[in-house]
Amino acid sequence: MIQVGDKAPEILGKNQNGEEIRLSSYKGRKLVLYFYPKDSTSGCTAQACNLRDNYSELRKQGYEVVGVSIDSEHSHRKFIEKNELPFPLIADTEKKLVEDFGVWAEKNYMAALTWVHSVRLSSSMKKVW
Repeated sequence: MIQVGDKAPEILGKNQNGEEIRLSSYKGRKLVLYFYPKDSTSGCTAQACNLRDNYSELRKQGYEVVGVSIDSEHSHRKFIEKNELPFPLIADTEKKLVEDFGVWAEKNYMAALTWVHSVRLSSSMKKVW
């Protein structure tokens, strides 16, 4: 499991379109990698819409946003379209990333907000709950 201060993995996963998301794509910027339990649930929709509503301000401050859940690419595409989300969502259907970051428990999936500072490729992790 990744600990605070560890290097983040280069390949984060595939987005809603099946495209690989790489940490190096965010070199020189800061990345908000947020984990959530399920597309289209009330709490997760509120969280995603809050990030959407504040996205331009986050971008002005040098942040990019990527969401992660274990839902499928198809589910993510519908969630993005319905809520007009301007950022990608990783379909972690094999639960690799949620387990690597320690936010998955079979009956108690925890929503977490994790900031990945990617100014350098050797970036370390910081968690914000």
